[in-house]
Formats: sequence, structure tokens, C-alpha cells
Amino acid sequence: MTLTSLVTASAQVRPLIDSRPPCVGPLRPPVLHMVPDQPPLDLRMDGSDEPDPVTAERRIGGARLVKARWTAKPRPGLPDAVAWGKLLKADKRMGPLIVLGHSEGALVAALAAPQLDPAGVISLSGSARPVDQVIRQQLADHLPPALLLRSNEILDHLKAGQVDADVPGPLEGIFRPSVQPYLISLFRADPSAAFAKLRMPALIIQGTNDIQVGVGDAQQLKKAKPDAQLAVIEGMNHVMRIVPNDVQQQLASYNDPQLPLAAELGSRLVRFIDGLQPR
Repeated sequence: MTLTSLVTASAQVRPLIDSRPPCVGPLRPPVLHMVPDQPPLDLRMDGSDEPDPVTAERRIGGARLVKARWTAKPRPGLPDAVAWGKLLKADKRMGPLIVLGHSEGALVAALAAPQLDPAGVISLSGSARPVDQVIRQQLADHLPPALLLRSNEILDHLKAGQVDADVPGPLEGIFRPSVQPYLISLFRADPSAAFAKLRMPALIIQGTNDIQVGVGDAQQLKKAKPDAQLAVIEGMNHVMRIVPNDVQQQLASYNDPQLPLAAELGSRLVRFIDGLQPR
């Protein structure tokens, strides 16, 4: 049984128990440091408690790939991502560090990577546009006029670095006061510029049926870092399932853990990690 300590921004340390057998042989297992979107990313293949075969038991160059998972409820910020990464990289039982960010977590991963110097970075459904622009587009497609107007006012305040305590009930899930400082810091960052600064190998994964982030974002990230690998997965949506371009089916998939992950996602991740050199 192995023990990995989890460091949060408040400097609290929580133990994570990994009951899988230790790796046998001279090779240390690569460790995939996942920075999730909100709510936290679930990369299990199904709704069971068993880890998925891609990130738990897959053999990579003769070693197992170990998965590090966020457990805290608040949105993870840059200090959290850096603290996690440094902890994992310093652990002598671990092999090469790979940082994967999903959705808005892809931006956090790109910002954390220069401080961690990982073997590779993976952007999964990551936007190339500033996050406030993405949120505006998403809300414009779903909110009635009055709420849309108020959401844009809140976004204007946050973009200007100002908190806005007058949040209507239907918008609290996005703009609740406790998360506004995080959003203010996130809105200052340019995902394309952050991705362009990466000096380590990178993989961009994007699904064609993603209703939140488009293939155009992936292409823009590729343009920002031409040596990055780009994998466009046909039919995959934002939560990494193969789902038709139907709004109702798309929304239902967000809350259906029984839907399997896109098969190509696992093979793309393994291929990229298998080709990385330790740094």
C-alpha cells in the first residue's frame, strides 16, 4: 500500500491511500496530474468504484500509470496545481510527471507547467479564448434576456477586477461570491499565450461534438504551439462521451456515469505518454 500526500492552497495535507500493488522493476510509473474543470473531472470508464484501465492499470513503457485526483470541492487554482505537481515530482517512487487539464483546468495546467517542468502537458477540451469569452458564449445560448443581461454585467465587473455580490439565484452556481476571486484571476490569463510559452511536448485533445469548446479552439492552440500534437475525436463531447449533437442528449450525458468514455481518448493518451522522455 502506498501513500501520497495531497497539498492544498491552505497548506493542509491530506493522505490519499493507493491500494494498488507497488510497481515491480526498475521503471517508476509515470504520474498523471489531472487539473479538472468544475465540477471535478471523473476519468473512470464507468460508474463503478474501480479506476479506469487507461490511468490506473495501463502499462506505459513497462510501468503503470498512476492517477492523481483532486478531492477538494472548491475550484482548483494555480497554487493548488503547482503544489500538487511539486509534491508528485518530488516523490522518488514516481516517474515522469504529466500534467493534464480539462476545460478551464487546461488553462490552469498550462500556467502551472513552467513552474513544474513536466515531461508533457495535455489540454483536454481546453479553450484557446479567454475564459470570460467562453462563459459569455455559453450563457448567451441558454439564458433568458434579463438573466443574460445581468450575467454580462457580472462578467464585466469580474473582468475589471471587481467583485459583484448581487448574484441572482440561477447564476450562483457560476458567479457565487466565494468563487469570484478565482474567476478574476482566471480572466486575466490568455490560454493561447500561456500554451505558446510551453517548452515541453504537448497534446491537444478535442471532440467534434463538444457544445462548450469547439474544434476551432483546438486549432488555435495548435497554431500557438505548432509542435504540439492535435487529436480531434469524432463524436466526442465535453465530458468525453460519444454523444450526438442533440442538446437534450448532450445535457443528459453530463449526469450519466454509465456512458463509457470515448475509446479513442484512452489510446491517444497512452500513445502520447508512451512517447515522452523524462525531464
